[in-house]
Amino acid sequence: MAAEAHGEHREQQVSANSENWMYPPEDGWTWDQVQELDVPFDWDLVDGKIVVRGAAKVWHQQVRDELHFQLRLARRPPCATLSEQWVMFDQRNVPKPDVIVFDKTGLDLASLDCIPVASVVLAIEIVSPGSRKDDRFLKPGMYAEAGIDYYWRVERGEDDVPVVHEFWRHHEAGVYAPSPEQPTHIGKLTTDVPFPVDIDLRGLIEF
Repeated sequence: MAAEAHGEHREQQVSANSENWMYPPEDGWTWDQVQELDVPFDWDLVDGKIVVRGAAKVWHQQVRDELHFQLRLARRPPCATLSEQWVMFDQRNVPKPDVIVFDKTGLDLASLDCIPVASVVLAIEIVSPGSRKDDRFLKPGMYAEAGIDYYWRVERGEDDVPVVHEFWRHHEAGVYAPSPEQPTHIGKLTTDVPFPVDIDLRGLIEF
């Protein structure tokens, strides 16, 4: 019995690696088990499983980086912004949104490997051909359930100009609803939350 218990304990301590990441333990991987995972692709931890993020096109990377830059310029204390940053929902759910805005109050940013979800006020996903279902359904459901107040979904519009769909979390229902102010931004992104923003969307794709 003691040997079996020891074996079970040892099994729980197995870390994910390049050979076993697709075979999670019965109750799923935890962040402690996967945080050192070294594989040649981006991934999220969702319900204890490693979910591979598809390779992004140049358009996606350009829009993500420029949108992050514009938000960083516009931010108001105590807000901060990051791109491709792990967000800790719990030990078995650690996604990596394309861009986040978070409240840095009380956070030791020099020592953190994940931003706690309670500090995140806005999550943004740039939709790619391989991520449509996740970005339109799975991720907004996760983010709303976790209590993130605002979600932006960025789609590729006419002439490749980004279109931003802005959602606010309905606090009683716990789901996202289109922004009551302006749910869809075409040409220009203008909003007051989580802080005043006025961004030329065509400018996001101009090198």
